[in-house]
Amino acid sequence: MHISGDRPWFKFWPEDVPRHIDYPEIPLCELLSDTARKYPDNIAFSYRENSLSYAELQSLTDKLANGLNELGVRKGDSIVLFLPNSLEFVVGYYGILKAGGIVSPANPLYKTEELKHQLNDSMASAIITDRDSFQKVKQIKNETRLKTIILTDSEGIDEAVSLEEILTSCPPTPPMLDLAPKEDIAAIEYTGGTTGLPKGAMLTHHNLVANAIQNATWFGWTNEDIIMCVLPFYHSWGACTCVNSPIYVGARVFILPHFDTEELLMAIEREKATVLYGAVSMFVMLVNNPLTSKYDLSSLKYVKAGAMPIPPEIRARWEQITGVKMILGYGLSEASPETHNSPPQRMKPGTVGIPIPDTDARIMDEATGKVELSPGKVGELVIKGPQVMKGYLNRPEDNKEALRDDWLHTGDLAFMDEEGYFHVVDRKKETIKYKGYTIAPAEVESTLYEHPAVKECAVVGKPDDLAGEIPKAYVVLKDGYTSCEEDLIKFCEQRVAPYKKIREVEFIREIPKTQVGKILRRVLKDKERSAQPD
Repeated sequence: MHISGDRPWFKFWPEDVPRHIDYPEIPLCELLSDTARKYPDNIAFSYRENSLSYAELQSLTDKLANGLNELGVRKGDSIVLFLPNSLEFVVGYYGILKAGGIVSPANPLYKTEELKHQLNDSMASAIITDRDSFQKVKQIKNETRLKTIILTDSEGIDEAVSLEEILTSCPPTPPMLDLAPKEDIAAIEYTGGTTGLPKGAMLTHHNLVANAIQNATWFGWTNEDIIMCVLPFYHSWGACTCVNSPIYVGARVFILPHFDTEELLMAIEREKATVLYGAVSMFVMLVNNPLTSKYDLSSLKYVKAGAMPIPPEIRARWEQITGVKMILGYGLSEASPETHNSPPQRMKPGTVGIPIPDTDARIMDEATGKVELSPGKVGELVIKGPQVMKGYLNRPEDNKEALRDDWLHTGDLAFMDEEGYFHVVDRKKETIKYKGYTIAPAEVESTLYEHPAVKECAVVGKPDDLAGEIPKAYVVLKDGYTSCEEDLIKFCEQRVAPYKKIREVEFIREIPKTQVGKILRRVLKDKERSAQPD
């Protein structure tokens, strides 16, 4: 893709990074096949005491593809991966791709209604999950198109197919595929919308191959890198930086099952990790924990913080304590997700850096989205590049709004400075960012409306130093009803994933609205911001 040479950020372009890359037009699963041929004995993924080499991963995913084909999975079939970070997740991800299927990763914290929405919206015919989640799946199976449940541990469960049995009995002969990488969908990543339930961003094989290469190229990854993984695989950022990018170069990924400060620090020192990506909230916890200074983190080439803007003092404290450079960037699921990174040799505080190779970005007027604004003026950030999604699944009206003349309208308010660095100011969208998770206010509101005492409600993000934002509910009670904050929080907690639950409730007489009845969330958000100490 040709980007105009007069873009101001090219003055500060990293010397060893090409502006343009020739991306191979291949299925995403070819990244694994190529690397398995080059580095068969290299360790690909490690989890606790277990590891898989690239040759072993290649064989297991070939076997799973064969097994899925025997179970009736065909090109274009959607299969939900409902697993925490694990070796089985990676085998499932690439096994589905090799079978010609579409990977639809689901948050393992989902409750039944959230999972049912994704299963039905993606029209999934199969699901790969674990024993802990089986009852959730069984409970809603008859309300979906699911034909097959594959379990990582199916002992004693007759209604499910054993993943282990597939991997031991099927030969490593995946079906022959005829894929069009720029057209065929590889993954459907669900992202929080502003008007209801999560939307599925359709990412093609070419989208994901391009972004894997863009990330690895920007930072010069090689087969000698060791990636410390705490990002969730089901999220587009975790899939890119902890699965696809490492596989592209033949790096090793060390998987941590969950974030624990001391376990992470010990693992970095012991494994001599070279790269760590994480949400800003994780780095806030690390800089505030005295243990961080007691471990040798010098093997890290850099860390990258994302999911929300990072306070400059947190970045400064991290670099002072550890001596490790912190890189800032920007992305969104609709772009596979990476679009901006900071040039390592010229970081600029308060910015998300500059567009990565083959990626163009502009600031357009918020009202029409048609007028490009000059440096320093705030408008909507729009992006064009090989990583931009094909569109939202089953959402033609949303696609008209988000994709215009090949430009992705992000819904984020930003400005570009005179040097071409981008500053993200606010979200035009009304989604809430809690510790990197995206929460749709309308989804939480619909849950609150199920409570008999709630007449009206509005959920907004309240600024929080650790989480970025926490979901706060403004509630109007029905006449004659009483309720308390604790009751509504508990009610919500029982019905949505833990990260979506409201953390605070404020009872008010009236929800601010426009003349046509649309909730004025910005009024409530401004109230929360004004209440924050300077």
